[in-house]
Amino acid sequence: MYKAEIKVLLKQSVLDPQGQAVEKALATLSYDNVEHVRIGKYMEVTLRTNDRAAAEAQVREMCERLLANTVIEDYTFALAEV
Repeated sequence: MYKAEIKVLLKQSVLDPQGQAVEKALATLSYDNVEHVRIGKYMEVTLRTNDRAAAEAQVREMCERLLANTVIEDYTFALAEV
């Protein structure tokens, strides 16, 4: 079995109003050294397979088809054997 840890973030060219709001809130709390905040999604998916290549392909397909809007979001993932 494999566990995929998936991170989805807005592309750098896409405005992130949530990130900007958090950045401003942190500044009002005296965290003056925070320069940039991006808000995203984190997911864990466990796959019943012993084939790492198949697991990678399946996670990539899931991200492309459902978990990320690839027009405005980028995704990364890491696989760990469990």
